[in-house]
Amino acid sequence: MDFIKNRSVAFSGHRTYRGKADEELRGVVARLYNEGYRRFLCGMAWGFDLAAGEAVADLKQTYSDVELIAALPYRNFSKLFHADAAAQYKRVIREADAVVAVSDVESRAAYRMRNDYLVDNSSVLVAWFDGQPRGGTAYTVRRARRKGVRVENLYPQPQMELEF
Repeated sequence: MDFIKNRSVAFSGHRTYRGKADEELRGVVARLYNEGYRRFLCGMAWGFDLAAGEAVADLKQTYSDVELIAALPYRNFSKLFHADAAAQYKRVIREADAVVAVSDVESRAAYRMRNDYLVDNSSVLVAWFDGQPRGGTAYTVRRARRKGVRVENLYPQPQMELEF
């Protein structure tokens, strides 16, 4: 399992992401592929997660050995999605090689378990983290740093690479 983890990338970012770094995100995904990463874990929330999932889905069109894992906090998570986000969600799910729901029921704990799954099964975390100390992205970045997972933050302000 460590072999797979060492070739795996996870994504975590704010739902308020509005495509501000899509080009950079696609570049990072391609660079990580060139570094030997083949498995990409997407947390499937609207905003940054789905943008990352789409970037991986596009990479899959070029490289057949790319694996996309959709990590859901709970079954039936898709009921939260409407309009453009629903279309993105459906595309990423359709392109996913596997769908993992870490809980059967909706709860706050399910989101934390999903974030733990992302960190615990990857060696790189690509984030869109604005430095705010609360929320799922902050939790995930903190956990990644504690676990020795490399964090690449695409948020445009370098001072946001604060230590916890």
